[in-house]
Amino acid sequence: MRIDIVNNAESFPEEDLLKLDGYIIRLSEVISGEDYCSVQVSRTLKDAYATLTFVTPEEIRQVNCEQRDIDKETDCLSFPMLELKDGAFSLIPDSGDFETDEDGNQVLCYGDILINPFACRFQAESYGHSFEREAMFLIAHSLLHLLGYDHIDPTDEKIMTDRQKRLMKALDLAFDDEIADVYEMDSHRELNVSENLIPAGTPCKHCGTVALLGRPNVGKSTLLNYITGMKIAIVSHKPQTTRTNIRTIYNTEDTQIIFTDTPGIHKPTSKMGEFMVDRSYKAALGADCVVLIADGRFPEPGSVEKKLMSLLKDSNKKVILAINKYDEAGQEKLLPLTQKYSGLYEFEDIVPISAKTGKNVDLLLSVITKMLPEGPRLYDSEYMTDQTERVIAAELIREQLLHYTDQEIPHGTAVIITEFKEKNDDGEITDGDDRSIAVIKADIICSRDSHKGIIIGKDGQMIKRIGTAARRNIEKMLDCKVFLDLYVKVRNDWQNNDALLGETGLGKDTDE
Repeated sequence: MRIDIVNNAESFPEEDLLKLDGYIIRLSEVISGEDYCSVQVSRTLKDAYATLTFVTPEEIRQVNCEQRDIDKETDCLSFPMLELKDGAFSLIPDSGDFETDEDGNQVLCYGDILINPFACRFQAESYGHSFEREAMFLIAHSLLHLLGYDHIDPTDEKIMTDRQKRLMKALDLAFDDEIADVYEMDSHRELNVSENLIPAGTPCKHCGTVALLGRPNVGKSTLLNYITGMKIAIVSHKPQTTRTNIRTIYNTEDTQIIFTDTPGIHKPTSKMGEFMVDRSYKAALGADCVVLIADGRFPEPGSVEKKLMSLLKDSNKKVILAINKYDEAGQEKLLPLTQKYSGLYEFEDIVPISAKTGKNVDLLLSVITKMLPEGPRLYDSEYMTDQTERVIAAELIREQLLHYTDQEIPHGTAVIITEFKEKNDDGEITDGDDRSIAVIKADIICSRDSHKGIIIGKDGQMIKRIGTAARRNIEKMLDCKVFLDLYVKVRNDWQNNDALLGETGLGKDTDE
């Protein structure tokens, strides 16, 4: 198979697109193998090809409108010409499906791929990897679609994901574990939500609140983001990423589940830590149902899990045990671990899951749904979180701060939004309905001068990198242009300062 390249995105730097040529040639060689495609060039079929066109954001939006009736800019589109299933013909083409070359030989066109390189660059910077990796991921993904691979059905998705990973490995562009976790979490999903708005107060067969509890970095935020199909809570491989109780709303025609993602339970060493743990406990006590998330890689319950089970036993709460990451530990370790947990608490149900891949998440939702009472819907069905745009913007900045500074600074940082103004096309302040620009100023609070130097970086390069990635994620959330100004300030021992904790939303609850 060959891949013919057309460049309609002339305003995108040509030198960046030229970097992809070698990868595209290698991809065409690898994917022509029988493991991916059983349609082989032969004596009768002289050639087979797909067309890859780089387009502008405006062009891909126009094609989306014309072909899919969706007024939206996307990163890629694929249009298969043939009926294939997993690389083989599901419907044998007739003579009308073949093209002929100048010698009268049969030539087969698999279809067309459109790639928006501007979106590739944006997404690459957001995830912290190269433009080449992002672009080739989308090209390989689209090419698999042309060959009849899909990800709607879970079985098909597993096959396609496996092929995708092998292609990226063959190109020496495989994702490392950290990027893969975030990337898979952010992949596009169809949300299980009614197309018609169902207002709050409407009778609902199952409606209630569910608290997610567990140790830091056990996968609570990853699970919520997978359920909603979008990034509500920031995710990091570093522990204690979530600091406040984030409510996420899951809707179906007859169900509304209000999830609370709580900070990981840990031994607090500051006022901030005490408030985080206190909020987790309160969320559990006030919920209709609790999901205790345990790490399936551990051979037995730890002190954190035992403490939580003791608290829950005193409150007489209904609890589901979700054993996350069990697939990484191996199926044979699941039964002994389940038995050890069952000996310590009488769970309503035990569900092994993978928050990263979505394995058994539908089963967990089904179990939760059955435990919730009938009642009025608490939120309109269009709502996905109770967090304000201002709060989410601060969290998106903090996410990039954690990502880019890696192990150099601890979690001794916070982000305070000091200005959030929305303007329309005429530059007038608006309430958001007709906004075209958002002007955001934020303070990054750290504990030491040395941390400030790391965050700013040499010649301001680190703060610029953090700001660029955060701005693009905020633009994606707000769907408008964003001007973002970041300022780094040192506040010694801010984690024990009541006033600063209040400004960051980490202070003691006022309703005590």
